[in-house]
Amino acid sequence: MMEDGGTKPDDGGTKPDDGESNAAGQGDSEENSTEKKPGTDETETKLGENTGEREDGETGNDKTDEKVDQKDSKESDKSPDGQTNNQSSGELLPSGAQSELLNETTTQSGSWSTQAAESKNEKETQKSANQQGGYTWKLCNVTAGPDYIPCLDNWQAIKSLHSTKHYEHRERHCPEEPPTCLVSLPEGYKRPIEWATSREKIWYHNVPHTKLAQIKGHQNWVKVTGEFLTFPGGGTQFKHGALHYIDFINESVPDIAWGKQTRVILDVGCGVASFGGYLFDRDVLTMSFAPKDEHEAQVQFALERGIPAISAVMGTKRLPYPGRVFDAVHCARCRVPWHIEGGKLLLELNRVLRPGGFFVWSATPVYQKLAEDVEIWQAMTELTKAMCWELVSITKDTINGVGVATYRKPSSNDCYERRSKQEPPLCEASDDPNGAWNVPLKACMHKVPVDSLERGSQWPEKWPARLGKTPYWMLSSQVGVYGKPAPEDFTADYEHWKRVVSNSYLNGIGINWSSVRNTMDMRSVYGGFAAALKDLNVWVMNVITVDSPDTLPIIYERGLFGIYHDWCESFSTYPRSYDLLHADHLFSKVKKRCSMAAVFAEVDRILRPEGKLIVRDNVETINELENMARSMKWEVRMTYSKDKEGLLCVQKSMWRPTESETLTYAIA
Repeated sequence: MMEDGGTKPDDGGTKPDDGESNAAGQGDSEENSTEKKPGTDETETKLGENTGEREDGETGNDKTDEKVDQKDSKESDKSPDGQTNNQSSGELLPSGAQSELLNETTTQSGSWSTQAAESKNEKETQKSANQQGGYTWKLCNVTAGPDYIPCLDNWQAIKSLHSTKHYEHRERHCPEEPPTCLVSLPEGYKRPIEWATSREKIWYHNVPHTKLAQIKGHQNWVKVTGEFLTFPGGGTQFKHGALHYIDFINESVPDIAWGKQTRVILDVGCGVASFGGYLFDRDVLTMSFAPKDEHEAQVQFALERGIPAISAVMGTKRLPYPGRVFDAVHCARCRVPWHIEGGKLLLELNRVLRPGGFFVWSATPVYQKLAEDVEIWQAMTELTKAMCWELVSITKDTINGVGVATYRKPSSNDCYERRSKQEPPLCEASDDPNGAWNVPLKACMHKVPVDSLERGSQWPEKWPARLGKTPYWMLSSQVGVYGKPAPEDFTADYEHWKRVVSNSYLNGIGINWSSVRNTMDMRSVYGGFAAALKDLNVWVMNVITVDSPDTLPIIYERGLFGIYHDWCESFSTYPRSYDLLHADHLFSKVKKRCSMAAVFAEVDRILRPEGKLIVRDNVETINELENMARSMKWEVRMTYSKDKEGLLCVQKSMWRPTESETLTYAIA
């Protein structure tokens, strides 16, 4: 057992085998480290196991070294009604002095700091000030300006493509070296409007694009209204509002049971994501995506509204999600040619859809009789039949004047085995349905799991019971990411994050949660952080890094969602997308593979001005990040350290550099 007081996380551990056993793989064992949480009086293991004793039975208190530095809540953290967030350093350290003391076993120093603590803090402050000069930031001079997405705006790569037939020009083409410059702010940018008002209107100057309003205004996508862009809640297929359309789908197919049976869905070609935005009212979490294309800034509008979305396209590669995780997939006039090339794109939806899950298709071939529509409908009928999808409903929404066809994926292999013609073919047994990072599309279908202990053989518990329930395929014989038997690992992780969130994040670090909506866990494991926030009006994008154990299927099984990503590259989102980023032992791992300055520049890109970054990591990494944050004129809200473990909370400022750097590959 470790000494009381955290040590540097052990980076040992191996990535588990690919496939369904991933949840059980040996992973990083850093959660064995100990750290005292702000707002609590005890030192606790990250997974709640620490007894405070060394193996020899002695307490390690005389060895610990704690430092807390918390800033008072500033004007920027006032709620909209002008009330300052009622958190102070007193709530962070409820017992005793406001300034943190060196722990002593017998005596306490009362209200007075020790000379050792004062001298150490001053030396560290001076050292920090000296190191700040080490970072010089410049503004990115790029064609996309304030909307720059490095992996989607690489014009040098796009111009050299041999073909754009399969939307290759909308796919990710990351620069060889990730940029270390900062993205500019739109002129007149101001703090985004809070949820849920933001669903109906956003500041025009934050996303100053009017083209979509001109093209789609008659379909009630978006309109320009004075200094606001307003969203009447319509879409191409639901001009009279998303909620009516959502309820119409449920009435047509009651088994969909929004928010109970169907909790996590994928919306393809989402536009401004009103469908996903209003599904929150039915307790449904929607992963919406659309390409960065001529429908200018559609995904940026969605994110500014507080609705989850990413920039992506159905092109030549698999979507960055595991197999068999979405309860339903929706496409409303999403302009995807499902029926061509052996149904390759529809087969990709088949990969990510749960057995027994629904595909909801609302498009003109369902209800119009033009020659092209009839032709597409016939092709789709043949393809879905060959894929063993059951057409469970075709209904006409008379208010919106559209038709909806709903298909169901089989939950057994009987139909596959009865097919007279093996087209589309079944995938080879060696083909991993979870392999999804830069993997080319394949026109084949994976067999449905039938073993009762294999993921995908059973439907998850109904929401919200599924959130806290250990997935049925996590077995005690398997080892979890933190070294315990997998079910215990899962439960301990959830308990840990509930404790951290309630004791520390909600009250201890000065965050006004009413101003937080779009949240990202940059290095999630089981989704415990997101699960602990379930009662707040936030959504959390859980990121599973490509070099971590693949626990993303577990996150989906809980009724949460997430994505695979490599932080040595830019994320597929617009600048200023997130209110809060959370990074638990991410940076110390990433810096072994790529430039820390580039990763922090990416953090700056996707975080909104006045947005917060919470980092838990080793002290060396925390100090490095604090210096970077200060060099960008960010406000350091709180730092906390105990032995070699630290916590940092910083707030991004409106500051932008005056000098610029031209990225030639990003000039159109």
